[in-house]
Amino acid sequence: MKVPLKPPDLVDLVKKVTSKEMLHAVRVAGPVDANGRYLHWDEIRMRPSPGGLTREQWWLGAKVSRNALARPVPLRSTTGEYFSFANVDGIQECVHRIDQQAGGQILADDLVTNLRSSDRYLVSSLTEEAITSSQLEGASTTRKVAKELLATGREPRGRSERMIVNNYQAMVFAQDVADLPLTPDLVLTFHRILTEGTLDDPNDAGRLQSPDDERIAVIWDTGKPEELILHQPPRAEELPERLEELCRFANGESTEGFIHPVVRAIMLHFWLAYDHPFVDGNGRTARALFYWLMLREGYWLAQYISVSSILRKSPAKYVRSYLMTETDDNDMTYFVVYQLNVLERAIKSLHDYLARKMAQTHEIEQMLRGSPLLNHRQLAIVRDAMRDASEPFTIQAQSRRFDVTYESSRSDLLALEKLGLFAKQRIGKKHVFRPYADLDKRLRALGAKSSRVL
Repeated sequence: MKVPLKPPDLVDLVKKVTSKEMLHAVRVAGPVDANGRYLHWDEIRMRPSPGGLTREQWWLGAKVSRNALARPVPLRSTTGEYFSFANVDGIQECVHRIDQQAGGQILADDLVTNLRSSDRYLVSSLTEEAITSSQLEGASTTRKVAKELLATGREPRGRSERMIVNNYQAMVFAQDVADLPLTPDLVLTFHRILTEGTLDDPNDAGRLQSPDDERIAVIWDTGKPEELILHQPPRAEELPERLEELCRFANGESTEGFIHPVVRAIMLHFWLAYDHPFVDGNGRTARALFYWLMLREGYWLAQYISVSSILRKSPAKYVRSYLMTETDDNDMTYFVVYQLNVLERAIKSLHDYLARKMAQTHEIEQMLRGSPLLNHRQLAIVRDAMRDASEPFTIQAQSRRFDVTYESSRSDLLALEKLGLFAKQRIGKKHVFRPYADLDKRLRALGAKSSRVL
């Protein structure tokens, strides 16, 4: 990990230019470059300058433009200065797109319309986030083993598996408490859920570090005996007061004025990670709070996306977005821009997945249409199962649905069981039929068989 180079002192730069040169620099540079990028000095110093400016003049013009847009954020640095944020056009465009995609319907197709009522999609998304968020913090279990762990509910073996189970439980908890205001006790509960059974001292779960503790630091593993300290968090004595202020900010009770809810959720993520109040599990807690605030603000699609799966692909860029903020006068815009990009990529990943599922569903329906192996009622049942495999099918419900006798519905479902598409299970006095997890694969095989019969 290479720490971004700290920018040159603005006062020194101002002394080197005339007022005319300053005006030209501001006009040419602006807060972002020609491609709309919010560049750090470490990036600007390596790029060709626009409009005949030197790199120092380019940086000076960009900083003056940004300072004109900047507004304070109630988070204070370790030296007492407030963080700031510049609401540039690119951020406003991005949150507008997220408003459209994550807060309302995203497509009109039945598959997507049913997304909000589908336990299958929800469990799959929560599983993905639980695994990748834990892997970001060092969990080493493979995805295959992790998915089996969560699907079967077996007791976790070892710290890595426990981290993943805890993360899953924290995501579910975030949904359960999304209508509650954030309090210090609620933050501690999140941490307790996330770290139970994973810490050297069990008493550290759900507890802020105290002045008697050795204060932790954010360290990057260089692979060498020397460790690279990336961040030294605030003193433990300050943590209770800072946590109170974090909660006021999350609840919109502080006096900084309107901040878009998505941006506020991202800042909450940054804030908890910056304060690093716990002995371990700070990153997981920060991402859980982001998830909680997105749900609290009505972004229901947040349940179905995995931000950590994007972060895990480039963990160094994730860390670098923190460092850019700290090395440039606590300008949180860098972290906000990066996380908005991650969020949009996560939403696009969901869109792509749903598009593939719709194409797959349509393809299989075409294969089975006219099949001598399935009647029209069975085709309708299979179609429903492909859209939402979480809902069990009963003989009574299908009899009412198709207005046929109990025996006809019974024969339909038993035939689907015999074809290897559904499994029969007795619950109380009733039999329920559930599609197999690999229903699409089984239907393809059946479609091929139907073609040979025809």
